[in-house]
Amino acid sequence: MSGRLRPAEMLLQSLGVTVPEEIDVEAIAWYRGAKVRYRALESCEARILGHGDRAVICVDSRKSPERRKFSVCHELGHWHHHRGKCLACRSDEIGNASSKNALDPERVADGYAADLLLPRYLVAPLAAQVSKWSLARIRELAAPFGASTTATAIRLVEMDVIPGMLVSHKTGGRRWFARSPSAERWFPQDQLDADSHAFRMLFGSETELRAPSLIGADAWFDRTGADRYEVREQSYKASNGEVVTLLLLPAEMLAVSVR
Repeated sequence: MSGRLRPAEMLLQSLGVTVPEEIDVEAIAWYRGAKVRYRALESCEARILGHGDRAVICVDSRKSPERRKFSVCHELGHWHHHRGKCLACRSDEIGNASSKNALDPERVADGYAADLLLPRYLVAPLAAQVSKWSLARIRELAAPFGASTTATAIRLVEMDVIPGMLVSHKTGGRRWFARSPSAERWFPQDQLDADSHAFRMLFGSETELRAPSLIGADAWFDRTGADRYEVREQSYKASNGEVVTLLLLPAEMLAVSVR
């Protein structure tokens, strides 16, 4: 993980933010010349309209507090990177981990949002206090930031704090995944294996496990040699009906060569 601060993190430090509870996104938006309004939106989840150095950010009031907060940060990302454009963002464009195009405006705005909502200089010291990761530990870390489980898990995985990945499925197959740099040699299967808890949660009535459970890695990966390893999985249902799975990979899997 690089120690270099990104623009959103530099903004937070310039405002003297030293603890997660001090990240007031509406106050930050006001400081940046943008007023935040909440109301029911039909054609999008959030949008920003600016003129000169002033802007109005509208966010769908029906979304969860965590989602609204991320959406404000996302639109501030557009305000920083794409000023002068009128942008309306759909639900599937905000926090969409499936986009791999680094120049995609929505991915750029998501990156800014992650830096603003979950700055690395505050996340890293808190994460260092955790010895065993689970959804419960992720939620505990997320709470003071006012961030969702998914946003926080993605952040921890992409920071390589959690060596593994987060994988999302709907009934049609995999929708997206985010993985740690140390797990880049592993690519999750498109369809859920019937032996996985995620499968039983998505297609049955299984509820969330209290802790990650062991399963053969070949249930999640079809590359040669996967059957020699075991991973830990823990799944939860997101508000949009997706089943999202945290996969914790052992050190011996991370050491596997590209070939």
